[in-house]
Amino acid sequence: MEQMSLFIQPYGIYAGYFPIFQLKSIATDGPDMQIVSRPTSGFTFGPGTVAFTGAGPGDPDLLTRQALRALRLADVILHDSLISDAILAEAGPDARLIETGKRGFAPSVAQDDINAQIIAQARSGARVVRLKSGDPTVFGRLDEEIEACDAARIRWQILPGLTAASAAVAALGQSLTRRGRNSSVRLLTGHDMAGFADHDWTALARPGEVAAIYMGKSSARFVQGRLIMHGADRATPVTLVENASRPDQRILATTLDRLPADLAAAGLTGPALTLYGLAPRAAALALPELTQTHKELA
Repeated sequence: MEQMSLFIQPYGIYAGYFPIFQLKSIATDGPDMQIVSRPTSGFTFGPGTVAFTGAGPGDPDLLTRQALRALRLADVILHDSLISDAILAEAGPDARLIETGKRGFAPSVAQDDINAQIIAQARSGARVVRLKSGDPTVFGRLDEEIEACDAARIRWQILPGLTAASAAVAALGQSLTRRGRNSSVRLLTGHDMAGFADHDWTALARPGEVAAIYMGKSSARFVQGRLIMHGADRATPVTLVENASRPDQRILATTLDRLPADLAAAGLTGPALTLYGLAPRAAALALPELTQTHKELA
C-alpha cells in the first residue's frame, strides 16, 4: 500500500544528519500517512559544520539574529561577491573571509571548486559559514552544495535570510500581492546555466501579473521581447531597484516598452532586481527628498 509521509519538527533550523524518528502511522481512506519527527535543538554551530546563511539584501540591520551569531562564531566565511562590506564587517575578528563569487556571464568560481572548499574547510574542523546574498534558498545553488555536504557526511544547517524581492518592493512602497490585482507572484531568474532563462511567457503576459526577476539586467531585452511576443501590454510598469536596502540604492521606473533603452541610459552597475508589473508608489519616491528636507531644517 502507498504511504504518504508528513514531517513535523519544532520551529528552528533543519540540520543534515539528524536522525528521523517515526511517531506513528495513521490509517486513512486513502494511502497510510506517516507522522515523523526530526528533532532539533535550535541554532547550534559546532566545529566541522556548515551554516548556509542568508545575508539579506545588504543592509546589516536586516540580518537575522541567527545569521549575526553565525558570522561572529565562524572560523571561515565563504561569501558571494555581492555581499556588502557592511555585512562582512559583522564577522568575528579571527574569521577568514574567502570570496567565492559567481556572476552571470562573467568570470566566476566554478561550483565544483566552491563545493570542494566547503568540504575541505569543514573537514579541517572549522565552523564554516557559506554566506549567500538574500535568502540561500532562492537562486543560490543551495541544493548542489547541500548534496556535496551529504556526500561527504558533513553536518549542515540553513539560516534563512530576507530575499532581495522583499527589500526591493519595500523600496517601492508597494506589495508583491494585492487583492483584486494578483493572487500570486513569480520569482524568476533572468538567466540559467544554459543562458537566458525561458519561462511561461503566456501566463506572465496576462494583465495584473507580478514577477520579481533576479539577475535580470543582462536579459532585459530578451525578457521584453518574449513578453511582447506573447501579448503583454507595452505600457506594463517595470521597476528596477539597484542595491536594494543599501545607502546607494537607486530606483528606475519605466515600462516594458522602454525597458532596454531606459536601463542602458541609467547605467546601473550594482546588483538590481526587476519588478515586473509594479510601479513605485509616489510617497515612497518622495521619502528620500522629505528626509533630506527634514535634515536641512533641523
